[in-house]
Amino acid sequence: MRHIISILIENEAGALSRVAGLFSARGYNIESLTVAPTEDASLSRMTLVTRGNDQIIEQITKQLNKLVDVVKLIDLAESVHVERELMLMKVKATDASREEVKRMVDIFRGKIIDVTASSYVIEMTGTSDKLDAFVKGLAEDSIIEVVRSGSTGISRGEKGLHL
Repeated sequence: MRHIISILIENEAGALSRVAGLFSARGYNIESLTVAPTEDASLSRMTLVTRGNDQIIEQITKQLNKLVDVVKLIDLAESVHVERELMLMKVKATDASREEVKRMVDIFRGKIIDVTASSYVIEMTGTSDKLDAFVKGLAEDSIIEVVRSGSTGISRGEKGLHL
């Protein structure tokens, strides 16, 4: 099962390395990872996506909690949450395909953020499934480059990851 684990971690050198090392040492894969400072400059929020059964995820969370740098963590898969991913995509945009690409971008509620004579750069946010569907909807030979952030998420309602 896919899990999104949000971690409040001390904002200092080596903290990310220790978390990645924990996964590597146990043979677990990190599907995506995002890290950024929080409103408190001494803390960062790390969001990582991994897969595993309940036992594996329990072991991962216990091991993460033992790390000195980890202040608090939650598994967003255990509660109702909102999750999004950002994708930037550069596509060929010739005279014949320009309107079709614009139509696809509108249908998927994306934005064309850069236009040249031969290409568009498209910005799109949403669930991973939505972004995958958009990529599949375009002709393969029209895609020049794709950059994706990986999933990030937040709990709904009053519950949150804070001190």
